[in-house]
Amino acid sequence: MTRRTTLTLIAAGAILIGVALLLLAVPVSRAQDGDEPPPLPSDAYCLLCHSKPDQVWTLRSGEQLSISVDPATLAGSVHGDALEGGALACADCHGDFRFPHPATTVSTAREFRLERYASCSACHQDQYTRAQDSVHGAALRAGRMEAAVCVDCHGSHDIQPPDEPRQRISLTCGRCHGPIFEEYRASVHGAALMGEDNPDAPTCTNCHGVHDIENPTTALFRARSPEGCATCHAKPEIMDKYGISTQVFDTYLTDFHGATVALFEHEQHSPGAATNKAVCFDCHGVHNIRAVSGDSGSEGRAAIRETLLSACQQCHPDATANFPDAWIGHYPATAQDHPGLFTARTVYRWLIPLTIGFAVLVVGSDLFRRIRRRSRGDEGA
Repeated sequence: MTRRTTLTLIAAGAILIGVALLLLAVPVSRAQDGDEPPPLPSDAYCLLCHSKPDQVWTLRSGEQLSISVDPATLAGSVHGDALEGGALACADCHGDFRFPHPATTVSTAREFRLERYASCSACHQDQYTRAQDSVHGAALRAGRMEAAVCVDCHGSHDIQPPDEPRQRISLTCGRCHGPIFEEYRASVHGAALMGEDNPDAPTCTNCHGVHDIENPTTALFRARSPEGCATCHAKPEIMDKYGISTQVFDTYLTDFHGATVALFEHEQHSPGAATNKAVCFDCHGVHNIRAVSGDSGSEGRAAIRETLLSACQQCHPDATANFPDAWIGHYPATAQDHPGLFTARTVYRWLIPLTIGFAVLVVGSDLFRRIRRRSRGDEGA
């Protein structure tokens, strides 16, 4: 073997050793740098443990949180196999829960929910942001841990369409707002929805909003409340079904109270300023609205009469028991119900235009006479 051959073999061996060391170093370096984290577990892998029934996680507070997931329930949810475009995987919501699971500092089941619900924002950013700006989000930031978050209303692994059937909306709100829900259930609106499955009956979200729920105790909400009632009561296509005239809303806007509230709400220089003018719910109630016609009409009218005086006395403290009788209601006066007022309105309806027309005629004739005299050149005569 020549010297040149020996050197060639040594060089080739050195190159091979260098390549081998380089190949060994690459995965070590990647593992140290963490460039390629281990792959996310599959649903089948997660369900090896979590599909077992009656599994619980005992938290530091002593509370037990179920960690069992029924695969059939998960598949039947809106995130399951029926979801258009394909089902969500466990790792889509629990991407940081690789096995073995990392230690957690939460002490209660409520803390765990508050820690996890933000994962909804990955797909539902708009709804999540609106909820943060709502009365629920404000309460949560104020330290009220019981304020509703996504999973409180929609659930977690068993999420269903929130408005199928529509009664589910109000039943969901009733989980936290029980006494208010019972008032609503007994009202004309609640009875129509819960008892008759009436598609026109308003649910909680029709009046309060869905994710961007406002504080209903503010002056701005009060001033805008007639607009909420108008979404149904100003539409003939809805009211005609039930024999309710849209004059109920129209006459409110044309009287002193409604006109003032409508103008006040649009005052740009004082948004949210308080007004003591009567709005719909001052007389009809908020969640306990009663019918004023049909079999329970007399009961509903009596309930309204009971609240009228107290509503009037907010602005008219000297009002006596018969003070509300001066108000004829939401309908124009008729010859049968209010003959005196009907006659007066009829007379004024004709008298005012005739008076104005006569005045215009007198002024116009005098003006015409003066122009004619001037054209003849005898202005001074």
